[in-house]
Amino acid sequence: MRFFSYFYDDELEHFFYQKPQDFNKYTNRELLAFGLGATLYMPATRPNIHQEILSNKHVGLTSLVIDLEDAVGDKEVETAEQSLIKELIKLDEELDKGFISLTDLPLMFVRIRSLEQLQRILVQVEESIRILTGVVLPKFSPETGEELLKEVHRIHSEHHPFYAMPILETARVIQKETRIKELLAIKALTDDYKENVLNIRIGATDFCGLYGIRRSAESAVYDIAVLRDTISDIINIFQRHDSPYIVSGPVWEYFSSGDRILKPQLRQTPFRERYGEEGVKWRKQLINQHLDGLIQEVMMDVANGLTGKTIIHPTHIKVVQALNVVTHEEYIDAMNIVNAATGEVGVMKSKFSNKMNEIKPHFYWAQKTILKSKLYGVLHEDVTNLDLIKKEGYLSYS
Repeated sequence: MRFFSYFYDDELEHFFYQKPQDFNKYTNRELLAFGLGATLYMPATRPNIHQEILSNKHVGLTSLVIDLEDAVGDKEVETAEQSLIKELIKLDEELDKGFISLTDLPLMFVRIRSLEQLQRILVQVEESIRILTGVVLPKFSPETGEELLKEVHRIHSEHHPFYAMPILETARVIQKETRIKELLAIKALTDDYKENVLNIRIGATDFCGLYGIRRSAESAVYDIAVLRDTISDIINIFQRHDSPYIVSGPVWEYFSSGDRILKPQLRQTPFRERYGEEGVKWRKQLINQHLDGLIQEVMMDVANGLTGKTIIHPTHIKVVQALNVVTHEEYIDAMNIVNAATGEVGVMKSKFSNKMNEIKPHFYWAQKTILKSKLYGVLHEDVTNLDLIKKEGYLSYS
């Protein structure tokens, strides 16, 4: 599995200075944490999930979460569990028949409601648990999180990697008077099980629900004050260089057009200058599906150090992943910074003559950029992230 696996070889050569590398659930955790990309959520009640995976229905998909929590009604839980178990067993049978390999599977997770539910599923799926890369732990807290992480640790082995992805989305995380103490307690707990924690996720929808807020397609998460402040503190605590985690961007909820009050988030000039009149038409298509808001938010995610994003519609996959690809300039700067970290110089002019690269302050950024580039790849100097989006159009889903 790799990002942009749907590109032909000559297209990869055209777009990429360094091509994306293959990865799977057996990849080293530090690198695999960058491989979630656009993580597609689907309810466990959805029929024929195994067929969607076998047929590669969602082009470019590298990770998905089968949801037993908020996407399933309380009265549907038993039905959803049984449906999930059947789908996992069916997929495992197809694996035995050779129709797909473990290394070709997207990273698959189940969002569970409780430890007891996880244990019920484990008993019934038996060896089919190998299909999964791990579990997503909603409403994660220090009080309930340790028993869940202990169970993940018990399941995890070198031959069967199994990871947890805690979601930060509780009242104690977003409420100002408890936030820092709660985040520090969660961080201390995840540090104890760090080899079993793949990714930290942010539950923007649950956070908003606690305040009766629902953001519009014209608002990024960073426009909602209580969300912005909370995300800032999550980044502050979980991305510190001495014990960092990859933090994923919050969900983008919209996938169709509607009436618009504010101006679109995509300037017309760059589209016209790069693609001519065709670019102007393409920009209009992006705006009509509210993908301009998604593009803006992903760019802000990346600017704030987040990698990948939770999504609820396949039209978002390629947009999120294209905007996470490392640019040629970023890569060259990062490599030069790492190579210069010998103590002989403290600062040097960028090869691109547009900035100064300070070795010590930029070293951690450079390390992250190089790791990210291994999975997402590096663009050629004359290629932009938008070129990757335009390559497919990304407007064919209904």
